[in-house]
Amino acid sequence: MELSERKIKILNIAVEEFIKDSAPITSGSVKDRTSLDVSTATLRNELNALEAMGFLKQLHTSGGRIPTAQGYRFYVENLLKNIKASNKELKNVRKIIENRTQSLSEIVSDIAKVISQATNYPTVVLVNGIENLILQEFKIVPLLGEKCMVLIGTNYGYINSTIDISATAQNCEDASNYLTKYFKGETMGFMMENIDQFKCGMKEEISAFQTIVDNVILGLSKLNKQKLLNVQAKGVVDLVDSTEDAKKVLKTLADEKELIEVLDNDEDKISAVVADDGDDKCSVVKAPIIVGGNKLASIGVFGPQKMDYMSIASALKVVVEELQLGE
Repeated sequence: MELSERKIKILNIAVEEFIKDSAPITSGSVKDRTSLDVSTATLRNELNALEAMGFLKQLHTSGGRIPTAQGYRFYVENLLKNIKASNKELKNVRKIIENRTQSLSEIVSDIAKVISQATNYPTVVLVNGIENLILQEFKIVPLLGEKCMVLIGTNYGYINSTIDISATAQNCEDASNYLTKYFKGETMGFMMENIDQFKCGMKEEISAFQTIVDNVILGLSKLNKQKLLNVQAKGVVDLVDSTEDAKKVLKTLADEKELIEVLDNDEDKISAVVADDGDDKCSVVKAPIIVGGNKLASIGVFGPQKMDYMSIASALKVVVEELQLGE
């Protein structure tokens, strides 16, 4: 729906004022907040028009107006077109991803904590593109009880697992060197798709440790089908404006299936889903984490319909840019 520049400015003020202090907008408050050289009567007409178009609603006939779900969506869509990365307190995201001694799950958890602390809203990170991780090193170590520990270094931390197999230290070292030599710098997806061809061409070379390699690949195949989910609930208790808002957010955070459904998509930019009026859902601002041009994960910040979309989108933009710089 096309809106004039003046109507857009008034709607933006209405949304931002309501987010900031839950204050309904009036023609007088618009006059005070803008440099628009028009009368309050003209502003009142504009507010009436925005209400008629479905962007604002009036709770009481003599009171001011507040945004509707349609008003929030228009505001968010225009906001996301020109969002700027300005949240300086997220500069330590770079330090997190530069620490390659952390596991992937620890890095994901730390990123979720940083965003949640910066925005004061619950944050969820879903890793749904493990096949896009770039491999750097393999370390396979024999353990007691016919088990081996597998450490896989990637561009976003290491992945660790155990495999049920008895093997000598030498065979483990040979398998580690083989996998590192042929797949360092490749994505995990590439290795999974091409490992059989490599094994066929080197049957004699890898015969002594082929069982180890087969078990490593089997474990990675299972991992590749999983979705790593980390939830940081900081900020829920601060939703004091409405107990119902807090209940909606907590309900969503407790539903793993719904979280995956919301975040598991192919979007390649920051986006937002605004809850409908009277809906039992909550709103979410989300962004992808891109690795080598492919998506590794999605970040979602969850809250009520009346959440601070501008600061959240700004914070997510910082995170996305820092993570891409850290590749």
